[in-house]
Amino acid sequence: MGTVHDLLEAKGKQGALALDLDRAIVDAAAAYLADEDQAVGYLFSGWTQAALPHKRLADDQVWEIRTERVTLLVEPGRKPNPLPGLPHINVGVPYGSRARLIMLYLQTEALKTNSREIELGRSLRAWFSRLGIAPGGKSIRDVREQAERISRCRLSFHLAASGGNPGGLKNQNIVDDALFLDTHDPDQGSLFLEKAKLSESFFEQLKKHPVPIEEAAIRVISNNSMALDIYCWLSYRLHVLKAPTPVSWAALKIQFGAGFGKLAHFKHKFLPNLALAQAVYRDAKVEVDERGLILRPSR
Repeated sequence: MGTVHDLLEAKGKQGALALDLDRAIVDAAAAYLADEDQAVGYLFSGWTQAALPHKRLADDQVWEIRTERVTLLVEPGRKPNPLPGLPHINVGVPYGSRARLIMLYLQTEALKTNSREIELGRSLRAWFSRLGIAPGGKSIRDVREQAERISRCRLSFHLAASGGNPGGLKNQNIVDDALFLDTHDPDQGSLFLEKAKLSESFFEQLKKHPVPIEEAAIRVISNNSMALDIYCWLSYRLHVLKAPTPVSWAALKIQFGAGFGKLAHFKHKFLPNLALAQAVYRDAKVEVDERGLILRPSR
């Protein structure tokens, strides 16, 4: 993907577009190169290997991914029914790009402050604004919904054994204190609590296994959940490789394409998102062949 970045620097954006390159890729690479913000975010390594669903599931449906390295299980939460005597309401597991961005914010702030307690409210709104996401209207409603889902769900991460010691999280809440304050007043200005607290076990795993993520890259692809997943995965895998490493299409489909029936449909969706991820990761050395990908050690 270095070619498009080199072309942009040599010929400018219009010059690169004149060469009949994909406009979405050119736009993403140009926006990334123009961004001088060097801020870094952090994710627990498990999230770079098995992610949340891209689309909404049934509110009572469990989400599970099993890869060679990680098993992720996310169970939907429940909340009391406002009508007395009726069963609890299933909230559903978090999904999509907004859930991923909230998780990135929580983990980044926890590591930067070395504290399980994270400021919310205006701080979270300001962070979304930095990503170019307007903090109002449908956008903030989506954030509120995903915040509630994150607050109420339970997850387990089982990591492959390392040095004879298996690691991970077992049936834990992500946060101990709710991100979302129940209210029936539609005119209330903000439904966020002032603070959230990560669960102790999740915070400990985050401190042991953090993956640095460039905010400039996240800003460009913030509305695309699959591109976000691929970028975070490459950020985790490429810099620790010692030699070229193949990854089969079957393995890629398990990790990134749980909602796709046919491999051909998955590849059709995956390849342009891989290109977007590479557009915001200039040094990523990734080759595509008929068997899958070849990952090479990258800065």
